[in-house]
Amino acid sequence: MPARQSILQTGQALTEFLAIAIALVPLFLLLPMIGKYQDLAHMTQMASRYAAFDATSYGDIDGYQPWKPPAQLADEIRRRFYSNSDAPIKTGDVAGDFDANRNLFWRDPYGNPLIRKFSDVSVSFGNGASAQANGFSTGSGADGAPFNVVPLANAATIGLQTRGVYTANVAVSVANLPAGFKSIAPFDTLNLSIQRQTSLLFDPWAAATTVSTEKRVGRLAPVNSALSAVEPVVDLAIFALDMGQVKTPDFGNLQPWRDVVPADRLVAVKQQ
Repeated sequence: MPARQSILQTGQALTEFLAIAIALVPLFLLLPMIGKYQDLAHMTQMASRYAAFDATSYGDIDGYQPWKPPAQLADEIRRRFYSNSDAPIKTGDVAGDFDANRNLFWRDPYGNPLIRKFSDVSVSFGNGASAQANGFSTGSGADGAPFNVVPLANAATIGLQTRGVYTANVAVSVANLPAGFKSIAPFDTLNLSIQRQTSLLFDPWAAATTVSTEKRVGRLAPVNSALSAVEPVVDLAIFALDMGQVKTPDFGNLQPWRDVVPADRLVAVKQQ
């Protein structure tokens, strides 16, 4: 009797394993998809940081450095964050919807790209606005109040009021997995959209360029006029303190310290 029972139990463990594998194997096969979704989410967060910090170099309050065109910014993000990982950083480079420009890690188990079209990556600002100038929160910061005491040289006169918190948003629509296999559910109807945002509080007291600084100093015309009488004395004192070793800008004149790029360097940059 024991021998017969042993014979009947032969293969029972294998049968139980196969029964459990029907449910577990698809789960194990889909685990890499979870990792790919997480990688896409991380890259989207990095892209939103790029969009936010990029704005710190544009949209200058003096109008010297206008906003970068939103379409150009979106193309840069698509190419530099969602394209192939070894993509070069070049001005005007645009990602194409073909495998040579795709990140091959972001594919489903059947080899289909998770980002079907690069236009599925979108960039917005603030509460979903399409223009960077609308990326600031309503109202402005109050940190300019302590600097509004001096009547002629205050934050409002120079135009240094804090415009508020700036927010950049990046979103990517992820393709569903091919339908038809029960084990794929719910990834075949997920309609996943990954969205991330980064918010910054700009420091309006930091000028992006020397030309921008010149313009701000120019807004203090009444102050400059009042001090113009002592300009020769101040220039002489600065020269004496530097012992003539360093050429300093004249009083109220920052033009000699402008950053000028040689013409041949500008041509080289354009060619790249």
